[in-house]
Amino acid sequence: MRSRAAAALLTTSGFEKAYTMQGGISAWEGLVAHGSPEAGTAYFDDAVTPQELAHLAWLLEDGSRLFYVRLDEFLRDDDAKRLFLELAKAEVSHEQTVAELYKSFSGGRSVEADLHSGRDDIMEGGIKVDEALLWARGKDLTDILEFSLSLEANAYDAYIRMERKLEGDAKKVFLLLAEEELKHLERLAALLDKKV
Repeated sequence: MRSRAAAALLTTSGFEKAYTMQGGISAWEGLVAHGSPEAGTAYFDDAVTPQELAHLAWLLEDGSRLFYVRLDEFLRDDDAKRLFLELAKAEVSHEQTVAELYKSFSGGRSVEADLHSGRDDIMEGGIKVDEALLWARGKDLTDILEFSLSLEANAYDAYIRMERKLEGDAKKVFLLLAEEELKHLERLAALLDKKV
């Protein structure tokens, strides 16, 4: 997952050819790779208006918050529990920021009022929260941290692409969100380095 995260950051920075290695270093050494749920950014490609982008960003921040909070059910490492709860709090802050932006595009309607019933909770990377939690159950901390790194890298990439589509205050909001995602990446990477 670190390979995918690095490739996402490189392509966002203007590199035209960035590759990932399926299975990472384990595959390189000839070991059997085990994968996490696919974490792509396809959900962002369909949103075209500023209101749709804000709506989608809110959904993904909310889903990521749910994922980080529910990881606490089966994490054993105190440092990881603390970090994921702090990341969940940051996602709440992001939700509030995006909700205000949404109101400015929707004539004052709240994003919650426009949510569709029966929706699947999705998170950064466009993956369903329940699928990610099912995958994470029983995984070691390294796998969970690497997966979370890929989610945050996808969020960073998506927010940079959103920022490029917008102007004014909306542009600034998504640039701020992208900067926050970079901080999340740094914190996750630091914990991974500490635990490996």
